[in-house]
Formats: sequence, structure tokens, C-alpha cells
Amino acid sequence: MHEAPILVKGEVVRVLKTELCEVRLPNGKLTLGHLSRSLKTAATELAEGQKVEMEMTPFDFDSGRIGRIVS
Repeated sequence: MHEAPILVKGEVVRVLKTELCEVRLPNGKLTLGHLSRSLKTAATELAEGQKVEMEMTPFDFDSGRIGRIVS
């Protein structure tokens, strides 16, 4: 059975590549976040300090997909 993704908000700490960055979660843990396809096609650029919403699986809390940028 497919597990629903966990939505969590975080803050971009460091941009590693155009589509990859390090994100700090509310509990202080650092994870890798990559842009979702919709954000890639919108040519969104991430900057340090931006708030983002990530989708994570219940099996892997070391990385996730950035689904949207929170204002």
C-alpha cells in the first residue's frame, strides 16, 4: 500500500546546486531537498533563508521534495 507523504515546513540553509539545497526542519535536523518538477519548470531559484514546504516519506527523513515556497 502506498504511504501518503509527510508535509513539513523548513528553511533553506544552503543552496548546493540549482535544484538541490540543504533544509533545516523545525526540529533542527538538516535534510537535502530537491525541487519538484513543477518548480523546476517554473525556473524557481532558491535562496538562503527562504521558507519551503517539503514532502517526505515516512521511511526516509534524510531527503525530500520541495513542493512549494512559503511566503
